[in-house]
Amino acid sequence: MKRLLLLLSSAGLVLNAGAQNLTADSGVFLLHKFEKNIGKETYHLTKSKDKITYSVDFKFTDRGSPVPLKTELSLTPALQPLSLFLNGRVARSATINDSITIKGNSASIKVDDSTFTKNIDALTFPIAGYAPGTAQQVLLQFWKKHHNPTSIKILPVGAVQIKKDGEDELSFNGKPLLLDRYTISGLIWGNELVWTDKAGNLICLITNDAEADKLEMMSEQYESLLPELIARAAGYSMRLFTSAVPTQTAGDKVIAIVGGTLVDVVNQKTIPDAVVLEENGVITQVGKVGGVTIPKGAKIIDTKGKTILPGLWDMHAHFEQAEWGPAYLAAGVTTVRDCGNEFEYINAVKKAIDDGKGIGPLILKAGIIDGKGPYGLGVIQADTKEEAIKAVDRYKENGFVQIKIYSSVKPAIVKAICDEAHRLNLTVTGHIPEGMTLQQGVDSGMNMVNHITYVYSIMKRNKDRSIDFNDSISVAAIKFIKDHHVVIDPTVGVFEMEFRSTKDDITTMEPAFYTLPLPLQALFKDTGMDPTRAAKFRLMYQSLLKILKVLYDNDVTIVAGTDQGFPGYSLDRELELYVDAGLTPMQAIQTATITPARVMKVDKQSGSIETGKQADLIIVDGDPLNNIRAIRNVTLVIKAGHVYEPVKLHQLVGFTK
Repeated sequence: MKRLLLLLSSAGLVLNAGAQNLTADSGVFLLHKFEKNIGKETYHLTKSKDKITYSVDFKFTDRGSPVPLKTELSLTPALQPLSLFLNGRVARSATINDSITIKGNSASIKVDDSTFTKNIDALTFPIAGYAPGTAQQVLLQFWKKHHNPTSIKILPVGAVQIKKDGEDELSFNGKPLLLDRYTISGLIWGNELVWTDKAGNLICLITNDAEADKLEMMSEQYESLLPELIARAAGYSMRLFTSAVPTQTAGDKVIAIVGGTLVDVVNQKTIPDAVVLEENGVITQVGKVGGVTIPKGAKIIDTKGKTILPGLWDMHAHFEQAEWGPAYLAAGVTTVRDCGNEFEYINAVKKAIDDGKGIGPLILKAGIIDGKGPYGLGVIQADTKEEAIKAVDRYKENGFVQIKIYSSVKPAIVKAICDEAHRLNLTVTGHIPEGMTLQQGVDSGMNMVNHITYVYSIMKRNKDRSIDFNDSISVAAIKFIKDHHVVIDPTVGVFEMEFRSTKDDITTMEPAFYTLPLPLQALFKDTGMDPTRAAKFRLMYQSLLKILKVLYDNDVTIVAGTDQGFPGYSLDRELELYVDAGLTPMQAIQTATITPARVMKVDKQSGSIETGKQADLIIVDGDPLNNIRAIRNVTLVIKAGHVYEPVKLHQLVGFTK
C-alpha cells in the first residue's frame, strides 16, 4: 500500500476521502507564442474539508506589453464548481474582470460592469476562454467525473464539447511517453488540442489567445517536446475537417460552368453567357455559350444570373488555426500568403492541404525573421549576418517563397537578410523595423511593405493627424515608393477596426457578424475605441484611405491583404474599403486576383480564368462590378477543381450559415 501511495504521489495524483483523482498540488506551464517562451502560469492547490481552491498566477509579455491575469477557481471535493474569479488581461489590449459564484442551482455572475443571475444544472462549469490553462485541466477532470458527456454548459455563457481524440507516444529523455489527446471546442473559436498524462495532468495545450494568435501552454518539464506537438497539432486539426467536407466525386472529372458573366481581370472586361471547362483541376477552355462544346458526361454547374470570378487572394494571412482553411474557402479565398507563422506548424498545415488531408487555400509561405530583445517575436531571430544567412537559408530549404522582416531587426541586419534572400531568388516583405524609415528599409533591399501606416509615417502630418498631400515631403514619399517599385499590402481593414468607435454598429463593417461563432463575436465586438478617442483618429483613418488612392493613381502596386480580422470575410471588407477610397470595383478585384499572382510570379498558373491555369474560381450571386459588396455572396467555390459549398464550410467551423 505504501508503494502504491508513493507511485500515485510521484505521478501527481492526490486521493481525497471520496477517492476522486485530482491533479498535482502545484504546477507550472510555460507560455509560448510563435514557439517563443513569453511567460508562465503557476497554480497552487489548497484543500479543506469542504473546498479545494486553485490559485493561478498567469503572465506573459507580448512584444514588450505585459499580460497578467489572476484567477481563483474553487470546487467541492467532488469537483462541483463553487466560484471563479478572474482579474487582469487576456491580451495586450483586452482586459477581464469576471466573477462567478454558484449556490445550488443558481449562479451570480459579474462580467465587467454587468451583473446577472442564471439558473444552472449540475453539468455546468465556470471558465473564461483560453486562459488560464489550469481551468482547462480541471474542466477535463470535471468531464471525466461526469462520464464524458457530449456537451457541458459553461459560465458566463456558451457550452463546450470535449472528445478523446487518441493517444500519442513520444520519446522523452530516451524513454517512451504515452499521452492522451483531447479536443475542446467552445472556449475559443474552433478546436483546442490538449495532451495530458495518464494521471490527467496537463502536458500541452495548443490554443489561440484573445488576439487570435497561436498560444501554447506547456508543462515546464516537457518543454522540449513543444515543436513536435505543434507539428502534430497541425496535422490532427486539419484532419478534423477532411471527412466532413463533401467535394467533387470521382465521376466529376470534367466540370462545365455555364451561363454566368465571367470577369476577365486581365483585360478588365466581362464575358456574358460564359462557359468555363475544367478537367483534373485545370481550366481547359473558356468561351461563350454556343461556342464551346461541353463533353458528354460533364458535371454542369448552371451559373445563369451569377458572376464567375477568379479565386481570391489574401496577401496578408496568418493561418494560425485549422479553422481558417474552411473559412477562407467559404469566402472565396483560394490562395493566401502566410506572412509569418510557427515554422513547424505552417509547414505541417501546408503539407496537409497540398496532400489532400486538409481543407484550405493554397498557402504561399513567407518566413518571419525578427531581432533579439524584449520586443522580439518568435524563435527565428537574427542579430548577426551569420544568423541572418542561416535563417534565410533554412526557410529556402523548406519551401518558403518569401522572407518577412519584423519590427526588432537591426538596420544592418535588414540588408544582410535581403542580400541572402535575393541571392536565393526570394523577395522580402515585412514591417519597417524600429529605428528605420520606409526609405531605409527599401534601400536595404526590401521589395514589399506590409501595412499602409508605414507609408503614413513618412508623409507630412498635420496636428490633427491628417496628411498634407501637397507638401514636398509627401510628394517625395510617394515618388520614392513608385520609383523603387515597392509593393504595398495596405491592410486598411485592420485600422478601421482599431479606430472604430465601440458604440458604432459593427454590422456596418461586417454584415454577417451575427453568423460568426460566439467566441469570435465576443472577440471583435469590444475591439476599437471609446467614441471620444475614436473621433480623434477619424482624420488619420481617412488619410490612410486617401494614401491608398494616391498610391494607386501613381502606379504603385497594391495587393489586398487583411492580417486576419473576420475570418474570410475580412478580405471582402478590404476590397469594399478600396472602393470607398476611390478604386473602381474592377480595380479592387484585381488587387485580390491577377495583381498578387503577378507579384508572386505565379500568374502563368493563377490569378485569372484562362485556359491552362489552375481551376480556382468562385461563383457569386449578383454583380460585384456594380456593387462590390456582392462579392460576399459566394454560392460555390472551386479550388484546383474541387467544388465546395460555402454554407457547409462555414457551418463546419461554427458559423450559423
